[in-house]
Amino acid sequence: MELSIDRLTKHYGHKIAVDCVSATLGPGVYGLLGANGAGKTTLMRMLCAILEPTAGEVRFDGREVSAMGEAYRDVLGYLPQDFGYYPTYTAAEFLSYIAALKGIPRDRAGRRVRELLETLDLTAVADRKIKTFSGGMKQRVGVAQALLNDPKVLILDEPTAGLDPKERVRLRNLLSEYAGDRIVLLSTHIVSDVEAIADRVFVMNAGRFIMYGTVPELAEQVRGKVWELTVPREQARFWQERCTVANYRHEGEQVVLRIIADAKPADGAAACDPILDDAYLYHFGKEA
Repeated sequence: MELSIDRLTKHYGHKIAVDCVSATLGPGVYGLLGANGAGKTTLMRMLCAILEPTAGEVRFDGREVSAMGEAYRDVLGYLPQDFGYYPTYTAAEFLSYIAALKGIPRDRAGRRVRELLETLDLTAVADRKIKTFSGGMKQRVGVAQALLNDPKVLILDEPTAGLDPKERVRLRNLLSEYAGDRIVLLSTHIVSDVEAIADRVFVMNAGRFIMYGTVPELAEQVRGKVWELTVPREQARFWQERCTVANYRHEGEQVVLRIIADAKPADGAAACDPILDDAYLYHFGKEA
């Protein structure tokens, strides 16, 4: 099973949203990181054949997805950043409705809806109207509708938005298990979610992939650019204005800063082992 992206490009007038990106995805979890406006959502909409590219193509197992039509939608699950729902439907009614739209036979749809309500911890609220749900509960309904047809390709745009830490861990575990023989691509601003489950990570900026690799490979790219510096508390603002500060913690009257910089920022700074957060902040410090 393979999803291939070949020189995919999208223009809006003179603006280039996605700029000639290529990649090949097999079974596993792929993370897509980037600041707002990097082109992530536009890319995902083209991968779902919702948006027509200006140039390039997307192929699933060698077939161009826009030409596959219904056959591609049968193997695709998609959660947009703001998924539409009927607020007066209950969770069970809404999922049953989406199952009908996807052409899932009624007997199988009933079983699948019950399974997903349980998997996403929604059974207790299955008969409540969605308009009464919290943001996190609505998001779990969105994930459930994307999983209804047991898709081979699952594309999720900001799936952990609105979820509390416990719900995020539950969803991450679900996606990691689900991706054993399927392709899962998720976009998120929460680097720790990608770091926890992604087999490979794409980092996108200005419509292009600027980095790609495993989490350790990407972190290694900023080795020698991550520093720890201890300063008096009153100097913390000076360093925050001057450098990209990934983290700081108080130790008595001192503050320990984790600084992302090409060169050693001060004589007392010590080099640190990098993590994915550091690689992300190196490229997107101001936007982040």
